[in-house]
Amino acid sequence: MNSTNRTVVVTGIGATTPLGGDAASTWEGLLAGRSGVSLLEQEWAAELPVRIAGQIAVEPTEIIPRPQARKLDRSAQFALIAAREAWQDAGLTGAAGEESGVDPSRLGAVIASGIGGVTTLLDQYDVLKEKGVRRVSPHTVPMLMPNSPAANVGIELNARAGVHTPVSACASGAEAIGYAIEMIRTGRADIVIAGGTEAAIHPLPMVAFGNMMAMSKSNDDPQGASRPYDVDRNGFVLGEGSGVVVLESEEHAKARGAKIYVEAVGQGISADAHHITQPEPSGTGIAQAVQNLLDSTGLKPAEIVHANAHATSTPQGDIGELRALRKVLGDDLDHVAVSATKSMTGHLLGGAGGVETVATVLALKNRVAPPTINIENLDPEAEADIVRGESRPLPEGTIAALNDSFGFGGHNVVLAFRTV
Repeated sequence: MNSTNRTVVVTGIGATTPLGGDAASTWEGLLAGRSGVSLLEQEWAAELPVRIAGQIAVEPTEIIPRPQARKLDRSAQFALIAAREAWQDAGLTGAAGEESGVDPSRLGAVIASGIGGVTTLLDQYDVLKEKGVRRVSPHTVPMLMPNSPAANVGIELNARAGVHTPVSACASGAEAIGYAIEMIRTGRADIVIAGGTEAAIHPLPMVAFGNMMAMSKSNDDPQGASRPYDVDRNGFVLGEGSGVVVLESEEHAKARGAKIYVEAVGQGISADAHHITQPEPSGTGIAQAVQNLLDSTGLKPAEIVHANAHATSTPQGDIGELRALRKVLGDDLDHVAVSATKSMTGHLLGGAGGVETVATVLALKNRVAPPTINIENLDPEAEADIVRGESRPLPEGTIAALNDSFGFGGHNVVLAFRTV
């Protein structure tokens, strides 16, 4: 079926995060304003300059049988758990084929990761140095590949319309969902399971980010360390986990009687072409992504009442994003309830766009915006309606929300969702 105007909807959600082992417990934690950040107690963390992170709430080995888990990098374990939940939540059982009623040739998978199997790579290198060549796992390469999470989800669900892995740093998860929307809209697939995953809580990435001065060193206050928009914000807190959604053409979803959460309106993408790590100061690239979204979808600024901001708790990035939104939305930004959920989960890098899409979908479905926590002194330059302290109801009627994601390299992705 070739078409460029098919409506795309969300029919399933799944997540495993520092706040909970599934989407429901994660959402409950977000609404409660609970931090998932803690002090690292592993022996290797004792001497690190940064000793805090958003560690997963439920270890994947409690869910995935150990023989299977040993052949999967932690990032792939997270993705499988979130994907299985989303698939089941969409009312589907078993792999594509006769059991589920889904045509395998019309099912796609797009699961992104910003870094891939970094823990496998580094751990197996330690094995090589310390124990010799014979002890290196023969599963190392399939485990460390950035496409391993997508491939494993695709194999398990029998997805044959295409399995993809966008890698665009912290924008990866959002780009995956945007790519999946286009797969359905252009007729390549009827149903796509999409999202992001990351597992990078390891000494090398943590030291490297710390030496860039990108991470908070507030080791004495783990739960208060991630504080977007606060005047004393001093860097992001690393998190881990995965968020996945099931996207379908509206026609396909209705034909099988699926529940529909929201419409996936579309995406806006741009690149800064400015610096490998620093955002373009004026926010031109972000503004272009938002404008591209509006132009390609026909979404009106007045429809947008909520935004799940990228807001990582860095001095430059938080304000630059708001300025870019203001540049495009103008005074309409004043009625947008802005939530920065990284204040609770930490920054999941390539997994952030997936988890924050789940949060955005639930915010619209339940008509409530989760809070941004840890804002003791709001930055006067944060000229927007920041949801602070506790959750806030969203208005009735047809409303829309944005999910923003930006990554090293100048990658900008903005997704939009709307109530149905």
